[in-house]
Amino acid sequence: MALVKDILVSMDYGPAPEVNEPVVGWLDQHKDGFNHFIDGKFVAPSTGERFPVFNPAYETELAQVAQGSAADVDKAVKAARKAFKSWSALSGHERAVYLYAIARHIQKRERFLSVLETMDNGKPIRETRDIDIPLVARHFYHHAGWAELIESEFPGEGPVGVCGQIIPWNFPLLMLAWKIAPALAAGNTVVLKPAEYTPLTALAFAEICREVGLPAGVVNIVTGDGVTGNAIVEHPDVDKIAFTGSTEVGRIIREKTAGSGKKLSLELGGKSPFIVFDDADLDGAVEGVVDAIWFNQGQVCCAGSRLLVQEGVAEAVYAKLRTRMASLRVGDPLDKSIDMGAIVDPVQLKRIKELVAKGEAEGATLFQANKGLPSKGCFFPPSLFTNVAPASTIAEVEIFGPVLAAMTFRTPDEAVAIANNSRFGLAASVWSENINLTLDVAAKLKAGVIWINSTNMFDAAAGFGGYRESGYGREGGREGMAEYLKPVIDKPLKADEKIAAKLSALPVADEEISGLPSIDRTAKLYVGGKQARPDSGYSYTVLGPKGQPISQAGLGNRKDIRNAVEAAGKAGSWGGATAHNRAQVLYYVAENLSSRAKEFEERIVAMTGVSAKAAAEEVAVSIRRTFWYAAQADKFDGAVHATKSRNVTLAMNEAFGNMGILCPDEAPLLGFVSLVMPAISMGNRVIVVPSSSHPLAATDFYQILDTSDVPAGVVNIVTGERDVLAKTLAEHDDVAALWYFGSKAGSAMVEKASAGNLKPVWANQGVPRRWNEASGQGREFLRRATQVKNIWVPYGE
Repeated sequence: MALVKDILVSMDYGPAPEVNEPVVGWLDQHKDGFNHFIDGKFVAPSTGERFPVFNPAYETELAQVAQGSAADVDKAVKAARKAFKSWSALSGHERAVYLYAIARHIQKRERFLSVLETMDNGKPIRETRDIDIPLVARHFYHHAGWAELIESEFPGEGPVGVCGQIIPWNFPLLMLAWKIAPALAAGNTVVLKPAEYTPLTALAFAEICREVGLPAGVVNIVTGDGVTGNAIVEHPDVDKIAFTGSTEVGRIIREKTAGSGKKLSLELGGKSPFIVFDDADLDGAVEGVVDAIWFNQGQVCCAGSRLLVQEGVAEAVYAKLRTRMASLRVGDPLDKSIDMGAIVDPVQLKRIKELVAKGEAEGATLFQANKGLPSKGCFFPPSLFTNVAPASTIAEVEIFGPVLAAMTFRTPDEAVAIANNSRFGLAASVWSENINLTLDVAAKLKAGVIWINSTNMFDAAAGFGGYRESGYGREGGREGMAEYLKPVIDKPLKADEKIAAKLSALPVADEEISGLPSIDRTAKLYVGGKQARPDSGYSYTVLGPKGQPISQAGLGNRKDIRNAVEAAGKAGSWGGATAHNRAQVLYYVAENLSSRAKEFEERIVAMTGVSAKAAAEEVAVSIRRTFWYAAQADKFDGAVHATKSRNVTLAMNEAFGNMGILCPDEAPLLGFVSLVMPAISMGNRVIVVPSSSHPLAATDFYQILDTSDVPAGVVNIVTGERDVLAKTLAEHDDVAALWYFGSKAGSAMVEKASAGNLKPVWANQGVPRRWNEASGQGREFLRRATQVKNIWVPYGE
């Protein structure tokens, strides 16, 4: 028998299996198969079809689960719609009681849920027991608090309606909590589809919903494969889609929901950098790497899969990593002394192997600890690639497995450049003993979550979500709650299809028209702080209220948009200016607009035919609105989230960068001001397409910009056909966000065209706003002009 003193030297572990008899017994009770959970009852699939669910560590079947069809989804959506009326009518306190009860019941069944999750997913029991399930309970407790406070914390906002939610297999129950808890707190009802590989804890959660007496139809769970998910996405009576999964599927969902009016949030893939500077605590950093990439077998969307090490310490870090990798234990995930469990499915294991082989073929050096893997099951060893080129496949593609690609850098600027050299932007980790350096780098990284001298920190109080092709929207915290709310408008307007008709054919000017004495001038484009002729060389005639020609405007094309985007990109210092300085510029804009109010009033009357009084009111509101956004420039600030761990978790509102704005035809000056001012007040640069039928208020406005210290390139104005230019902006990879206020068909077009780089799109679906009322101004505009970056900074001992 081994002696304790020898074990302390060898660090050999004996087996420490977790008891799983209660879970096995529960599975035996459902040996005939699991059903959907619809309208408070477990319902057999309409087609009678089922599919098997396997334990990836043993490759044994755990259960047969219902395959959802379009009919099953329709039944669930109808139940959710029916329940929405009464559930949303409850007070926030009443909803809070239900969420609190769910949290308590999860805690009561914590060990059962941990074991079930491990058997279904393959992750180590230590992770499900110590991380996943406690966080599930934390999310329901936290959102019980939001339900209690929702009337005071989110005035003027209400629930979205029926939410379709599709979750992945890497954190099955935790992803369910991330989505269901805020949805219910806000007063929504839910139709959720768990991942095909890992549906069992979702079905156990359905039992908890029944135990606590949650009203029927508030939560509905339909199991199945991609066909089931597609039925949820395409269902016409679903008001919001929340999806966590691959970028490829997220792009498809964006296209399918285009024009539907569904609210959409996407939490997608990542290729997160893990940056180690030469003054970092290298031993601490190495342990951070272990948590960053080998936690949950690397099957984490924010896994630190790109290791960036400063040249002077690279070899030392690699040596420490190789030593540490040799001590990682891979095996039965129900063994409490195991570090890494099983890959979720043979399909995923095959993909990992193929990408690793490609990495070797491209010249990278592979290291894997020489330890045997279990003879059966979906296991893969912790892997380290060195000598990796930044443009190689393994440095660019999300592997979603325990594979680390290491690169070196010399300077902080080079580290930032390599880190941002990715289409993703989900998370990053920065390691240095110099806190000033870490915060400086964190501010420059294009990622939604930054961990300082730490990694993979999660909490219900802090938002989680990405930039760029890692999706948009947040889950957790105040920003996560906002995803499940919408403004409550007392007097909604109906969709105006006349808008589309106005844009169908703009009259192009020719020699005869351009010589008419009634036309006073041709308004030029405004690009990079300069007036510019359109690339096409063409203009179109701007008509007055009686159809008479009153002027001409440049007919912009895709090259003009390209030039405007380039000019906006060169004005990046605007986002780096202090909020105070931006405020002063906007105050100056308002001041100069006020001094020329009469001129703009007359222009509005000439273009639209409204009364002088109405024109004066539009200009006056435009001035007040500019002042309001100037005031907000240094007041729409972030927060310090109260997370459970000892961190100062900073929620920073950051500008997107280049934004495309398509203005409405109604209120040609006020609509322009109401969209441009919140965007630039937050530090964005904009490419604006003003009202196609009434562009002259905007083209007059560039004279205001010229005299108001607005830096060149911050506001660029391209006139022409709204939807033609909108499509170019939606497809442009250097446009990070898009606002569209036009026709319903145009809304669908830009949403679909934006799927290329998955930019957030705010489209009005052809429903005009009352721009002179409260709906034309507010924090919603500021929130949509920013993306939240959460920076976790540890403090204390």
